[in-house]
Amino acid sequence: MEQKLTLVPVSEWGFFTLPRPMIIAGPCSAESQEQVMETAAGLRDLGIHVFRAGIWKPRTHPGSFEGVGTDGFPWLKRVQSELGMKVCTEVASEKHVYECIKAGVDMVWIGARTTANPFLMQEIAEALKGTDIPVLVKNPVNPDIDLWIGALERLNRCGITRLGVIHRGFSTYQKITYRNDPGWRLAIELRTRYPELPFFADPSHMGGKREYLLELSQRALDIGFDGLMIETHCNPACARSDAAQQLTPEGLGDLLSRIQVRDKETDNIDYKENIDQLRAQIDIIDENLLFSLKSRMGISYKIGEYKKEHNIAILQESRWDSLLAKMIVKGQEYGLSEKFITAVFNAIHEESIAAQNEILAGRP
Repeated sequence: MEQKLTLVPVSEWGFFTLPRPMIIAGPCSAESQEQVMETAAGLRDLGIHVFRAGIWKPRTHPGSFEGVGTDGFPWLKRVQSELGMKVCTEVASEKHVYECIKAGVDMVWIGARTTANPFLMQEIAEALKGTDIPVLVKNPVNPDIDLWIGALERLNRCGITRLGVIHRGFSTYQKITYRNDPGWRLAIELRTRYPELPFFADPSHMGGKREYLLELSQRALDIGFDGLMIETHCNPACARSDAAQQLTPEGLGDLLSRIQVRDKETDNIDYKENIDQLRAQIDIIDENLLFSLKSRMGISYKIGEYKKEHNIAILQESRWDSLLAKMIVKGQEYGLSEKFITAVFNAIHEESIAAQNEILAGRP
């Protein structure tokens, strides 16, 4: 059962200069003391106060660069002491947590592969018990909102109240423009359920290439995300991991100068009156949609009963393919995308099949 989260507002973390966007930046991996210090100094000159760098790097294949490990902590301490920045890194095990606490790391994040593993999440949550270190949780590699929420709940049950999330998109076998499927819908759903959670986007891992960072960052801020985590390297061409998606500090400065931050609220009376009228129209349309769906499901029940009476299989592929193709064409006439129409009618079809399954199984 989903539980309410007990959270400390991000304004009390002492990390970020509000209002939005809150920025976390730094290299994918801490590779050398010189690289860390040069990158951090460039970011500080931009007014960025939170420096990220991977100490341990989870890699798909053994033999790849997997980070410098604890040798990198003295470099992060120099960033703290000499540049006055907060530092954060990724943890994926109980040992990582203990090493970070011992080294005085200011904040940690949990990667997508780790979020998807409840055993590791419980181990990390228990290792963090008794600390007040902020923790950011990336979405799991697959689009499973319950896994994401479950990870947050495990941390919260262990007393971690400085919690936030990072949306970095989802792995996919499909050929798409970006490295990961943005999956904005699921992120919006989590944002709707927990509006009090600080919400960051990770356009670096979402896009996979630096040329996509501006459009993805803008999209995240347009949706209402609080901040961005962007990979930044003093010399991306020489980066030992994820070189194609990292910006220089100068490149990050250019990106931040070009994004537009939307207000979440306004005192403009005309806007409020007009938006309220439009929302009232949507409320009426939504209620009509629900009535239409109820009516459609009522017919589906009758079809299910008729199939049961005549011993007919539920799924009729040719009928469904023809119906969906017709709806896609009709939807396009109304200016609706094929992707949207397919998603809507697939959901309706799945619910109809589920209802007819209940009828054939003899359940009311």
